[in-house]
Amino acid sequence: MTVPAKPVLLTGASVALGRQLTRWLAEAGWTLRLTDIVPFPDRLPSGASFVRADLNDGVAILRLAEGCEAILHFGGISVERPFEEVLGPNIRGLYHVYEAARRERARVVFASSNHTIGFHERTEPLDHDCDMRPDGYYGLAKAYGELMGRMYWDKHGVESVFLRIGSSVPEPINHRMLSTWLSYPDLCRLVERCVLAERVGCVVIWGASDNSRTFWRKDARATIGWAPHDSADTFAGQLAGKVSGNPVEERYQGGPFCAMEYGRKGGFSPKDLFGDP
Repeated sequence: MTVPAKPVLLTGASVALGRQLTRWLAEAGWTLRLTDIVPFPDRLPSGASFVRADLNDGVAILRLAEGCEAILHFGGISVERPFEEVLGPNIRGLYHVYEAARRERARVVFASSNHTIGFHERTEPLDHDCDMRPDGYYGLAKAYGELMGRMYWDKHGVESVFLRIGSSVPEPINHRMLSTWLSYPDLCRLVERCVLAERVGCVVIWGASDNSRTFWRKDARATIGWAPHDSADTFAGQLAGKVSGNPVEERYQGGPFCAMEYGRKGGFSPKDLFGDP
């Protein structure tokens, strides 16, 4: 079984996706360094250690990353919150991660988000090089993270894979998730390939399972040798017509994040008023 030659650092280890990754990668024999601002809620698996740390603490992140082959950056605020709450962990914390990666020559796997492109309409299929249209401060921070990763690649040669994760939950729960769902096993296999691939450069991959209703098309999955195994299609019957009733939420790919504090009079979009640019 192939495993990384050196330890791998996982931020955000104590929340849902971090716990899934910890279990999967530990079972595969990886040596993991786990960190989060809150305690790790599970029993530590063999080959894993945990240090409680704040992403705002640059010295702590540097120490955790010493000798690591890759940093799986899943830490930070994971929902839409006011700008001041997002600023520290999601912007400053990201800088600390990339500085650590630069020093260690480590690859970064960055948990980006579909909310970087949330204000594209659902009828518009997107490729990885589409315009960023974040749907809130959370999505804006993720877009900034992708730009930071690009700069560290161009300036310092730090490799990055940006995972624009859709909806990674146990099962899809509404009609939108028939397009955006990423199963936990597909996520774990994706992250595994992001680290084990020989060379990645700086690329974007849509984090979604093999959903026939997907909003997303071309990306760099062939570069790492990944293809999803699961599909939201099996849930289509039970989720038919399960929508929010909010016209803004149902119009845009970002769903409920787009509708939060939406202030356009009459719900118009720029396309309504001026057509496509």
